Amino acid sequence: MKTIEGSPLYRIMHPNRLAVIGASNSMVNMGTTILGNIMAFDFKGEVYPVHPRLEKVLGLKAYASVKEVPTVPDLALIVVPTKIVAQVLQECGEKGVRHVIIVSGGFRESGEEGKRSEQELLEIAKHYGIRFTGPNCIGVVNPGHRFNTTMFHYNASMEGFIGMISQSGSFITQIFIHLDKFGLGFSQGISVGNQADIDIAACIQYLGACERTKVIGLYIEGLSNPDDFIQTSREVSKNKPIVAMYVGGTKAGSRAGRSHTGALSASDDIYNGVFRQCGIVRAYSLEELFDFCWALGTQPLMKGNQVAVFTHSGGPGATAADAADRAGLELPSLSVNTQKKLHNYVPRTGSLSNPIDMTFTRDFEDIMVHIPRILLEDDELDGILMYFLLNTDNFKRLLGKAESALFQTLEEFEMYLIQLCTRFAKQAKSSNKPLLGSSFLQRNERFIRELEDLGIPILPSPERSAKAMGALYRNSVMRNALNLEARKGRPQGA
Repeated sequence: MKTIEGSPLYRIMHPNRLAVIGASNSMVNMGTTILGNIMAFDFKGEVYPVHPRLEKVLGLKAYASVKEVPTVPDLALIVVPTKIVAQVLQECGEKGVRHVIIVSGGFRESGEEGKRSEQELLEIAKHYGIRFTGPNCIGVVNPGHRFNTTMFHYNASMEGFIGMISQSGSFITQIFIHLDKFGLGFSQGISVGNQADIDIAACIQYLGACERTKVIGLYIEGLSNPDDFIQTSREVSKNKPIVAMYVGGTKAGSRAGRSHTGALSASDDIYNGVFRQCGIVRAYSLEELFDFCWALGTQPLMKGNQVAVFTHSGGPGATAADAADRAGLELPSLSVNTQKKLHNYVPRTGSLSNPIDMTFTRDFEDIMVHIPRILLEDDELDGILMYFLLNTDNFKRLLGKAESALFQTLEEFEMYLIQLCTRFAKQAKSSNKPLLGSSFLQRNERFIRELEDLGIPILPSPERSAKAMGALYRNSVMRNALNLEARKGRPQGA
């Protein structure tokens, strides 16, 4: 697929006319919550609530059935009791609706009767040429189209670059809050539920063609069609990184997956092998999933695994070094030439070994400009891990009480920091080497917020930044191997 317009998901993610079947005026109704979020996100298309008895739903004219809607919707959202989902899908087909999201649950995940009901949905959809996500899903979010069918209001960044595919609708929604902590957001997010029709592989293909998506994140409980997944993932991961969190590899995880989405799971060893074959980086926690996505979506490939750790606090530097080693990275001794250049900026109380430890400095430019430049210019280094401890509250308290040659007011101080952050980010990006930061400070600290908004990931701990750098290295190795294999013309899987 060369463009996303060719995917059955395109109209699901970009509808202009939407029927919401199952919303009411009750605050505790799921369909009502979803319709409220669609309206709150300022969706620009036409919305047609469908309810058999109400004349208006949330102030909008309602229709007794989808057949009475004055035009053919691009997309129907079905949030009705399980026992009437098939009937509603039939009516959608008769109306001419060809794209559907089935939020309602109680199908394959609930047992044999549910499996038969899900098969009935497939037969109806095939008869009318309908493509659908679900059942048992929470829908989709597409910030660029102002479209959110989930149960949570979307507050995250409108400029998101992470494409998310999840068998858990809850993860899609609750991750809004997690990403907002770092100024991040989705390019597009898709909850696939039971994957009765459109599966994870189709979603990967779709996001692989999405220009706004720089990295794809997966939450997997089991695969409905492993062959399609492997073939599609191998092709997409040659050009766009994929990170996956798989939770079915243990007995408890497998049992939970079957009851949640009816997923068929396998051992961790099998999935680890599949992921390696596909060029997919595995994450073992929700934090890792998005740490890795953040790094892979903003940083260039690594040529090797040689990294430098730069800090002005010894403990975080040692922690980063230890975590880097565990992540498959190496911290080489710095060359004599690099040490000579650093000598002018590292105080006598500091360390010129690797990690480079400032211990203390009075000059912000040493930390933000000069030392990073020297490390980025060292051809023997493939990446930089940097720990930030610039707590500006100390300087704010001293303003007006102590002298500074650079600033006298809080406004001047903040402008100075912004200029330093801009120079730092420009220098890092022009080097074509990955640079990941870490700090226990968060976005309420101005310079952290500036760096993150300029495309420099600042992870919440040295360990997390080192693990993310390890993910960058693994992705680089796997992508190079896949592309080399393709150039040699070997058959996939050989």
